Amino acid sequence: MAAPQSFVPPRVRPSRPSRKFTVDQANSTLPLVKRIVGDVVRVNADAVKIQEAMEVTKESKKQTELQKDLESKAARMNELIGELSGIGVELKDPAIGLIDFIGRHQGRDVYLCWKLGEESIGFWHDLQAGVAGRKPINTLQEGEAE
Repeated sequence: MAAPQSFVPPRVRPSRPSRKFTVDQANSTLPLVKRIVGDVVRVNADAVKIQEAMEVTKESKKQTELQKDLESKAARMNELIGELSGIGVELKDPAIGLIDFIGRHQGRDVYLCWKLGEESIGFWHDLQAGVAGRKPINTLQEGEAE
């Protein structure tokens, strides 16, 4: 069986964006968002390693230790997701650090898409399109439809 690529802690509060951003506003939050998302990716990787260890460990005492470690990672992940939600950011993939901001394009809501390692918001996509539908940010028209 393949090992999990990302960890979703039990009882996780989904991150829900609470505001709309212009590209400039989203970019201005990136210094803080980068730090939080970096922590998300690290906590996720640690949790995946713990899950993998739990799959191969037979010893009861070690299983108990690993379970406590996993619960600690779950609590930390919830804290980090809460921080992102407080900013207005939606976490999409904790393994690679993919997030979305809600923005506007021709009078409708869209996602301004960013991933850990990118310098700035470089892409956007329709709410239903997902990351596969990313379009270059220079095609975004933030004003209302004409």
